[in-house]
Amino acid sequence: MFSRSIQTINELMSLLRKIQDNDNYSRPILSLSGATIGQHTRHIIELYQCLLEGYDSGMVNYDKRKRDQLIEINCPEAFIALHLIKEKLTQENKDLQLEFELGDRSMCLLSNYHREVYYNLEHCIHHQALIKVALLELKIEDMPDQFGIAPSTIQYRKQCAQ
Repeated sequence: MFSRSIQTINELMSLLRKIQDNDNYSRPILSLSGATIGQHTRHIIELYQCLLEGYDSGMVNYDKRKRDQLIEINCPEAFIALHLIKEKLTQENKDLQLEFELGDRSMCLLSNYHREVYYNLEHCIHHQALIKVALLELKIEDMPDQFGIAPSTIQYRKQCAQ
């Protein structure tokens, strides 16, 4: 799970290296209702940050992310943030509590670190699929074949090809 998570983050970092252009990184994409690659990247980063910041206390709240504009508009800042996530991601499993708001109620669920790393992996892949739409609109086509595709889909496609 950690190796797949790090591989997925590496794919995103590789893509950011190719973009190297804050204009494309922060350009509104019509196909994504005006969202940007930077907004999707920031969202990925901040969920991982919430998880890592909550590890020691055992309390994670994804709703209380920072929404850091700098990560959203500055490709090199996002690259640095992803690098830091990779360095801290591999940790022992432990019980966690997830806090969230549902309507007007505060809620809490039990979870654990490994389950939340997996959630973040799936969440990252989902947003990479959206980023792929943006890249195609920007005519940036040099990306990993499996970028934005869930591991289960990759496995299924391999089975169908046999």
